This record gives sequence, structure tokens and C-alpha cells, in this order.
Amino acid sequence: MLRLGLENGLVVAGFGRHVLVETPNGERLICHPRGKKSSVVVGDKIQWLASKDEGTIEKIEPRKNLFYRQDEVRTKSFAANLDQVLILVAAEPEFSENQLARALIAAEAEHIKPIVALNKSDLTEPFARAWARLQPYRDMGYELISLALKPKSEIPDFKAEISAEIPQNDLLTRVLEGKTTLVLGPSGSGKSTLINTLLPNAKVLTQEISQALNSGKHTTTSTTWYWLDDAKTTALIDSPGFQEFGLKHIDAMHLASYMPDFKVHVPECKFYNCTHLHEPGCGVINSMKLASSQHKISLERYRIYSSLFAELSDKRY
Repeated sequence: MLRLGLENGLVVAGFGRHVLVETPNGERLICHPRGKKSSVVVGDKIQWLASKDEGTIEKIEPRKNLFYRQDEVRTKSFAANLDQVLILVAAEPEFSENQLARALIAAEAEHIKPIVALNKSDLTEPFARAWARLQPYRDMGYELISLALKPKSEIPDFKAEISAEIPQNDLLTRVLEGKTTLVLGPSGSGKSTLINTLLPNAKVLTQEISQALNSGKHTTTSTTWYWLDDAKTTALIDSPGFQEFGLKHIDAMHLASYMPDFKVHVPECKFYNCTHLHEPGCGVINSMKLASSQHKISLERYRIYSSLFAELSDKRY
């Protein structure tokens, strides 16, 4: 097909300097950014120029947001132009509240709606404990949903399990419908099972993308965009797992504004530049002293804030 001039496209997968771009008519082809450094991420809307059977990215359209993490060494971008982030945690093994808080802060900083999904609701006691730990997040207004995702190999009677899970699957479908959603989840949370449940052919699609991007080498792409419907109105973005979630891009003095339980008390502070650590007349500290305080900040949340503030105030890097 003869191509003349710039064309529009959507970045749907990437590995290294190569990305896979989908055109408005559904065709997919490899594109390369100009220059040595690539700033293109999955979810980017781009303009590209044909070159033989591939393409060159000429322009990245303005983004409405970019979800990323940053530590002392590097910045890791997950995806751009998101409607929401689904943060999947499990009742067992016990999830890290610190990592959950970091992911929520990163979403708040980019004005992306976060949704917390707690998996393994079939484990009665562990789930009850985990659900109770998430109470402060429900009080803050975050949307929480419960799931009981299981790999097929763990289900003796697969038909019975699917029937039992219809209400939850329907809820998940409603949460995702018409949105572009990035799925985050640490190892053991059930993220791969969720992807495979919603997209039975996900593994095949990933292998095809890896082949296209790496000339037949089955190298896993870092982030992959999947359409959940034929009309292409609902998209799910699978992301690589992570052990750490750096927030070095967050200004320590702005940290409280990205934590809803803190933000509501900031206007009550005596000093405009209050760190909420030791100042007299601090609305955050005062709220913790009142047993009946509305939007009460838990001790664990305050510990997370204090630790993060110290980390983000470290100027050695």
C-alpha cells in the first residue's frame, strides 16, 4: 500500500526502541522514534511517516496524563492517556500498604482515577483482615472492589466456578467498560490471571507482538494494550510487575495534597508551608489527636507520609 505524508496511530506495545503502532483502520506495524532516545510510551497518540514496510515516529500528540514512577536511577513510564488505574492486591500473601499508597499518590499526581481491587475473596479470614486494612481507603472515597480470580488449573469444576463468579465478573466489566485502564499488581496478586480471564488469547497476542517487534525472538514486551471489545471503546493495558515504586518526581511539600485523608486537613494548618511533622497549629496533627475526628488519619498512613516525606526531601540525588 502506497503511503504519502504523515498518518495517525496509537502505540499499543513497545520493547526497547521499537514500538508497535495501530492505525485507525486496525493495521499494526513497527515504528521507530527519530534520534537515539525514545520517549514514546504505550497509549501515546502519534503521527508517523512510512519508511519501506515500517514507520518513523515524527510527532507525539499532547498527552492528557502519563503514569510513571521514578527512583534515584531512572524513570519508568507505564502508559499515557489513561482514564483509570486498577491496582490489584491480594488478601494473601499480605499486600504492602506502602506500595499501595505510592501507586495511589502517583495516580493522584497525574489526575488519574485509581480503583483498588482486592483479590482472593474466597479466602475468608485473610480476606476479612485485608478488607479491614483497606477501610481508611474506603473512607477517603476510593472505589474498592472484591475479586476471587483463580487460574484454571486450580479449579476442579471450572463451569461451577465461572457460574459462582458471574456477579464479580459483571462488576469488573462495568468498571472497565468504555475506559482505558492500566492494570498494576505485584507478584502474587493475580494480575496474570485477571488478564487471562478477560482476554483468553492474551498469551497468543503477546507472542505475536514479541515476534513482530523482535524478528521472531519471544521477548516479553514491557507494556501491552489490549482491546476488550470489537468496537474498540474499552482497553486494558497490562504492565510489568514491580517490587519498588519510586516517587522521586513528587515534591515533598506537595505530598499531602496527593493523600486525600491529609489534604482535607491542610487548610486547617496555621502555617502555609507546614510539613505536618512538628509544627504547632498543624491541622493534620491535631486531627489525629481527636478520637472523634472526621476523616481521621490512621497511624499507619501517618507513618507512610513521614517516611515518604523524608525520602523525597533527600537532596543527595
